[in-house]
Amino acid sequence: MNILAMDTSNQILGVAVLRNGEIVGSSITNINRNHSVRLMPAVEHLLKEVGMAPEELDKIVVASGPGSYTGVRIGVTTAKTLAWSLGIPISTVSSLEGLAWQGRFSGHNICSFFDARRGLAYAGIYQSKDGLLVSTRPEENILMDDLLQILKEAGEKVIMISPDMAIHRSRIEDIMGDLAIIPDGAKQFSNPVDLAYCGMMREPEDVHQVTPNYLRLAEAEAKWIKMNKDLQNHE
Repeated sequence: MNILAMDTSNQILGVAVLRNGEIVGSSITNINRNHSVRLMPAVEHLLKEVGMAPEELDKIVVASGPGSYTGVRIGVTTAKTLAWSLGIPISTVSSLEGLAWQGRFSGHNICSFFDARRGLAYAGIYQSKDGLLVSTRPEENILMDDLLQILKEAGEKVIMISPDMAIHRSRIEDIMGDLAIIPDGAKQFSNPVDLAYCGMMREPEDVHQVTPNYLRLAEAEAKWIKMNKDLQNHE
């Protein structure tokens, strides 16, 4: 089975190709540039490099969010378009789970998170079992301090994985102390290869039903909904 995986849900733009369960190529960039302009050229270049035509693909895997609203939308829309036009299955993987996948052989609990501003974070908590991840708490948009208290009260060591570690490291260390395991380098990025392997085992989804996983509404959308509710209440 030939699989194309793509992730534009955060600043990282990553694409990877698996052939019969083996990685044959990947590309990762970590620059603050427009994913909508760069994603398809990156896909085309990688397929050319590994000598694979689009028609040879058997499945598309995409990071469905949370993360950047625009980035998530670009990745999901592109993946759906490719899957539909090629007539092949599509599977989605949470961006948080894809990030946590790199800790699946650790034997520890894993918390992956993205900064969501204003003291908030998008976070998921997983347990590694036999090289796979099991979610132990629903992914959520949560105050970082509340998340750290939850992890502290559980009383177990947790690997903390995030590209935004620098923003929250001091609070993690203050609240969790020795319970927090912060990998060397402190800053961990999503890898499209992990995403590909994670998605390889997922059941196909109806391409028309695949939607981004924002975990929270965009600020403009939230304000629009609130305004309409206020208007209805005054009628």
